[in-house]
Amino acid sequence: MRSYSSIQRLRAVLLALACLIAPARADDQAAPRGIQEEIWALPSPLPMFAYLVRPVGDGPFPLVIMNHGVSLNPTDRSFFPLVEFRDAAKWFARHGYLVVAPVGTGYGASAIDIPERGIYGPFFSKVGKCTNPNFRDPGLAVAQVDLWIIDYMVAEKRILPDGVIVVGQSAGGWASIALSSLNPPQVKAIIIFAAGRGGRVGGKPNNNCAPDKLVETTGELGRTSRVPMLWIYIENDTFFGPVLSKRMHQAFTAAGGKAEYHLMPPFGNEGHYFIGSPDAIPIWSPLVSNFLDKLK
Repeated sequence: MRSYSSIQRLRAVLLALACLIAPARADDQAAPRGIQEEIWALPSPLPMFAYLVRPVGDGPFPLVIMNHGVSLNPTDRSFFPLVEFRDAAKWFARHGYLVVAPVGTGYGASAIDIPERGIYGPFFSKVGKCTNPNFRDPGLAVAQVDLWIIDYMVAEKRILPDGVIVVGQSAGGWASIALSSLNPPQVKAIIIFAAGRGGRVGGKPNNNCAPDKLVETTGELGRTSRVPMLWIYIENDTFFGPVLSKRMHQAFTAAGGKAEYHLMPPFGNEGHYFIGSPDAIPIWSPLVSNFLDKLK
């Protein structure tokens, strides 16, 4: 259990981060639809920070959860940015959604005093050795975080109880695929960008950890997944390139999963970070809008 002093430190960090976010709010009020940015400490079984952006007003609003990627290096995790997809999150907020982007357990300020072993291990998304990786369990661990967030936000009466949309990038996208296999009734759709696990082993481009195992596990998740999904990949992604992502999609849909696949042209120097760029919004937003319109 986290110590009282640790919680106090987290609260102090929370206040400091809120001060950093606040100045952007005035500009957003001038937008066609005013939005408000906040930093929350979520009291889930594994407490964590979250960036929250929503339309101005009382709501309730439909919920979007945005899952970020992972770093297996403890030092890198401690410096993980509080907001990884701020512009993308604001796009959803301007379209009427309340967006929660949690900072995973052990990332950023929440790295304080949290062990990596035992029950906490899966939440650090460790997949084990490439000779026999466990891709499934770390994905399901983050999926459980999404379910906690949904339950909490419903209890707070901040969101509509159904029609939730989950968005994930990289390992966060992989967790979103895992979530789809559980078919939570509140989740209406899932959107993933450059999803996968075990990319760029040793920092080498297109050097994946057990790609055949990743494809096999994707198919296993597809056997029970029935949530409508939109899969977006980019040609110059050196973590999960076109050949691998197409194999994953084929395995997923052949097993029964419902996923619309799009391969986007090369973007910047590294397509893996496509969703993080404000310049990418005009490219992916029509796909997302059309996908969500079809679900109405």
